[in-house]
Amino acid sequence: MTKLNQTFFLVSILFSAISLPAQQVNHWETAVFETDIWRYFVGTTEPDTNWRKVSFNDASWSSGPGGFGYGDGDDNTVIPNTVSVYLRRTFNIVDTSKIDQAVLDIDYDDAFVAYLNNVEIARSNIGSVGDHPAFNQVAATLHEAQMYQAGNPDQFLINRQVLKANLLPGNNVLSVQVHNENISSSDLSSRVFLSLGINDASTSYSPTPTWFQPPFLFNSSNLPIVVINTNGQTIPDGSRIVADMGIIYNPNGARNYLTDPFNEYNNKISIETRGSSSQMFPKKSYSLETQDSLGNNNNVAIMDMPSENDWVLYAPYSDKSLIRNVLTYHLGEKTGRYAPRTKLCEVVLNNEYMGVYVFTEKIKRDKGRVDIAKLDLDDLAGDSLTGGYIVKIDKTTGGFGYDWFSPFAPPNAGSQQVGFQFHYPDQIDILPQQATYIENYITSFETALDGPNFTDTTLGYRNYIDVLSFIDFFIINEITRNVDGYRLSTYLYKDKDSKGGKITMGPIWDFNIALGNINYCDGSLATGWATDFNYTCPGDNYLIPFWWDKLLQDTTYANQLRCRWENLRLNELHLDTILNYVDDLALLLDESQQRNFQRWDILNTYVWPNNYIGGNYPNEISYLKNWITNRIDWIDLNIPGNCYNVGVEEPELASDFSVYPNPTSSLIYLSFSDYQQQDRRIKVIDGRGREVQELITRSSGLTIDLSAQPGGLYFVEVITAKGRSVKKVLKQ
Repeated sequence: MTKLNQTFFLVSILFSAISLPAQQVNHWETAVFETDIWRYFVGTTEPDTNWRKVSFNDASWSSGPGGFGYGDGDDNTVIPNTVSVYLRRTFNIVDTSKIDQAVLDIDYDDAFVAYLNNVEIARSNIGSVGDHPAFNQVAATLHEAQMYQAGNPDQFLINRQVLKANLLPGNNVLSVQVHNENISSSDLSSRVFLSLGINDASTSYSPTPTWFQPPFLFNSSNLPIVVINTNGQTIPDGSRIVADMGIIYNPNGARNYLTDPFNEYNNKISIETRGSSSQMFPKKSYSLETQDSLGNNNNVAIMDMPSENDWVLYAPYSDKSLIRNVLTYHLGEKTGRYAPRTKLCEVVLNNEYMGVYVFTEKIKRDKGRVDIAKLDLDDLAGDSLTGGYIVKIDKTTGGFGYDWFSPFAPPNAGSQQVGFQFHYPDQIDILPQQATYIENYITSFETALDGPNFTDTTLGYRNYIDVLSFIDFFIINEITRNVDGYRLSTYLYKDKDSKGGKITMGPIWDFNIALGNINYCDGSLATGWATDFNYTCPGDNYLIPFWWDKLLQDTTYANQLRCRWENLRLNELHLDTILNYVDDLALLLDESQQRNFQRWDILNTYVWPNNYIGGNYPNEISYLKNWITNRIDWIDLNIPGNCYNVGVEEPELASDFSVYPNPTSSLIYLSFSDYQQQDRRIKVIDGRGREVQELITRSSGLTIDLSAQPGGLYFVEVITAKGRSVKKVLKQ
């Protein structure tokens, strides 16, 4: 799939360029080829300022067939080592009224700016839109040519307004300046093609190259549209550039058109690429900050999310359902805890349609996000020193190493250790007293949990942690069987002692390879515990802390876990509730996913670390739903602990009854201790909330056959005129 990495002459028309109405292109032809005879000038000095104009006399320039370079296998004309080379190719246009669109395909190493009749039409990797790089200006970064290694050139859709205003009947000139990363670079490449979209059946030019692909056109969406213009800059990793961002998000579910004004955001941002293993994908994720025109932080409420300035544009690529993070954050929020808010959208970057993205909140200390106390420079003693802190267990991809290592080895660890990093305050801003405090507090928790009195109410671990937050964190990571859970993208925070002051797990983060979307370390299985990673993948560089195994050795904790699971299963984690939400998301994405997979043609392709290749989007959604169903069924049967109150509201006992045996393999017996002259209505409901049997009796006992039902959790509900009561039964 070629890129549509477009840049424009004027910022004022940049964002409107892809929204202009277009006639129907009948077919494509090519007017300029790389192998045409070009006039060229090696950039040892600055060329004449008129070199981009049709009227310029280039007789003194050299000539030769393109491409141009150092003779390393992809050049027809060899030039000496240089920082820059200037190219001109004149071509004839028969009838401008028949040309509705045009694209520049260019294979280059390392940067370029292209002009049509002295007007800029595209650039990459050098300078800003509208400036003319000097002959000795080097490229911003390296950019490798693609055609010599069986790839396609980059494709730039020319602004239709610029095209219509500047393309002339008769003679025209395509001018390109190509720049190297440095004078001593081992290669330079320039292979240029100009193709035209013809709006009728006439043929006046040449057939397109065999690799040519018509540009992808995007005009409107039922999702919000995020439009970003970097003004010719490449978005780096590890540092940020300033760019422009506009968002179209019409109210009341109205459709969003690229012709609409930017009504949700229209200002500056700073932006960089983000991610670790996902950096290998062509569809990039980005971190961004909203800014004002002076470069100051600009706190704004974006797409129904509270006001802030730190955001993430997450690019689902290996997750072909496109929704694993959105779904999981939704489930986390339904447990009553903060999870990053999300908004599905479609992104246009430098006039290149990039597909479906997730605009989401970045994990940050803030009243609307992780609502803990702010640490100031003078918070160095007493209660003010005790919070707030956010710490993470993760890879060290942010440019810093670990801040400390746990003194307690993970299970089955060998020589591996668990490393911690400061997230708030970050590694630059945290003061020594603060760093020492939070490290000592977490180590004290680990010491108490590892000790012989770990269950003791005075000496044990409960004095240090919010137990229910650990339980909820466990449930979300296990319902998704998150292979990265507990060991990567794992956050925990602590507020001041005066505000509770215990370690709280979360917020949850990064589930793109969870929910069966992984082909290693048993991650595809709907069975087994994600906490067993240290045994299923021994020797991995990132192992799970000992906490999770040790906590389950506390019977009280295990029972709390079971009760919490069974309570959530009745409502927030009811299977039908989850699957209905998946269906809602899939319906929302029905049209945009088609565009996404036109842009990224991967539905029939293995993308690391896919366990399943569905071939189409409905199959990806079906796989996800089936996996969730099987996963929940397995957890129902295997979650540890015992719960004697499943949380079902019992306003008034219908009768005092017992159910046995429990667990059962087939039959259960109901025994009623009171005499009932009126009917008892008995319902058996499975763990998905579906009624599987309904009976009416007045007898003092009843046998119910569950042998035809699958294993799992069931609820027996007895209803009389007095009220109702519910008991749980486990079918093995």
